[in-house]
Amino acid sequence: MKKALIIGAGPAGLTAAYELLKKGNGEYEVVVFEESGAFGGISRTVNYHGNRMDMGGHRFFSKVPEVNQWWQEMLPTQGAPAKDDLLLGRTPSMVPGGPDPEKTDRVMLRRGRVSRIFFNQKFFDYPITLKAETFRNMGFLNTMETGFSYLASCIHKRKEDSLEDFYINRFGKKLYSMFFEHYTENLWGRHPSQIDPSWGAQRVKGVSISAVLKNAIEKKEGRKDRKIETSLIEEFSYPKLGPGELWDVTAAEVEKLGGRIMMHARVVGIHRNAQNVIDSVTYEQDGRRFTETGDFVISSMPIKDLVAGMNDVPEEPARIAAGLPYRDYMTVGVLISHLHLENKTDKKTVGNIVPDNWVYVHDRSVKMGRFQIYNNWSPYMVKDLEHTVWMGLEYFCNEGDAMWSMSDDSFAHMGIEEMVKLRLIDSPDEVLDYHVERVKKAYPAYFDTYDHMDELREYLDTMPNLFCVGRNGQHRYNNIDHSMCTSFEAVRDILAGTTDRSNVWSVNTEQEYHEEDKKNEIE
Repeated sequence: MKKALIIGAGPAGLTAAYELLKKGNGEYEVVVFEESGAFGGISRTVNYHGNRMDMGGHRFFSKVPEVNQWWQEMLPTQGAPAKDDLLLGRTPSMVPGGPDPEKTDRVMLRRGRVSRIFFNQKFFDYPITLKAETFRNMGFLNTMETGFSYLASCIHKRKEDSLEDFYINRFGKKLYSMFFEHYTENLWGRHPSQIDPSWGAQRVKGVSISAVLKNAIEKKEGRKDRKIETSLIEEFSYPKLGPGELWDVTAAEVEKLGGRIMMHARVVGIHRNAQNVIDSVTYEQDGRRFTETGDFVISSMPIKDLVAGMNDVPEEPARIAAGLPYRDYMTVGVLISHLHLENKTDKKTVGNIVPDNWVYVHDRSVKMGRFQIYNNWSPYMVKDLEHTVWMGLEYFCNEGDAMWSMSDDSFAHMGIEEMVKLRLIDSPDEVLDYHVERVKKAYPAYFDTYDHMDELREYLDTMPNLFCVGRNGQHRYNNIDHSMCTSFEAVRDILAGTTDRSNVWSVNTEQEYHEEDKKNEIE
């Protein structure tokens, strides 16, 4: 029997473990090492006094049939209305015979997507929609300037050497300066002119003013065959108890299949033999060090840490890996009795709160990047749905900087004061409770030594039994489905006995990769 050592129990690691055990015909022993005490990585759910927090906001939507089928097997789509559907008398998308979320937890809900920009105390759709409300909120002069700016970008295309070029080519300089420049700099701590354009190609590919226009026209015409980019979807799936539920369920299935999951086990050493094959890893647990031998290593740990833990790494790969940048993340969950934002949409909500899942904050007077309204992700994320609003205020920072080093109380008080400044609440006295979470290396960044990522990949590929998967495992800003696909490909390679990992690295590098038949998606 061959043994696979899997580093990380996030989406990529757990997907790899499950797939290898399920499809390996009993020929593979699987050991998973997880540094923390929770499954899911950044896709975990934090339960604080019955109120649940989603670390970053995760929409479950994919154009890959294999991913949709996998989700459906783990968490079947609801076959009866959820709690808020019942309270509001609405009928959601359902699957006949599917589970009832009021009676069971192992269920995937179907949720409406509302994601807007908050700018100058007004809401703008994201992506920007060309409708009367947008023009009213922008004002006549801004609207005219935006239109001429976009036309100019169509005539004079920039060479895309930076993320700034990428945005201006698709939205024009005026919209870029209003809705992308400050937010992007807040997110990454770098101006968009200093960031590689490939981030935009992965995260906002297919989204532009022309795409928005095309989508609106095809929607009005009732086109059923229209291709919908992820940022333009109107409905998505979501686990009843938050994204972490999917990975809790997956971990349980891995263990049922005989997999071994080591929690609070931080991998600190990756050992290569004279043939350049990784034959063991060392991990720390309970203050002690242990070494586990294996035949394959599937790593979703940050490449920076992976290479740092290897023996005899040449100078140049070591330099590139050490210089790979990340952006860290802090969030404060805030429980309030009332949200002071008027719901001017036609979407009904419990308590008539605004219907947004998350809101991008484009206000240069605050440090807040986004805020989530957990009530709208799932009614089961909130302990008292009818009388409280549970929000997540999101901030981007670097581990060890001034914000990261703040005490939980100081950080929470800063967030609450910004809620007052944004008029989300009238006074800090309205806050009933709060809870702070920190996430290291949440976002692999596209600057500094990232320009030499291809060279580092070539070095990693010299190790025939190493497979790098997932967001941090490939230093690529992958969605959940992208991360899962890297593991699907890695397991296929292991089962086929191939050492060519180009299929693993190519996930989410070509737009066509996800342009699968829409008919195969979960309905």
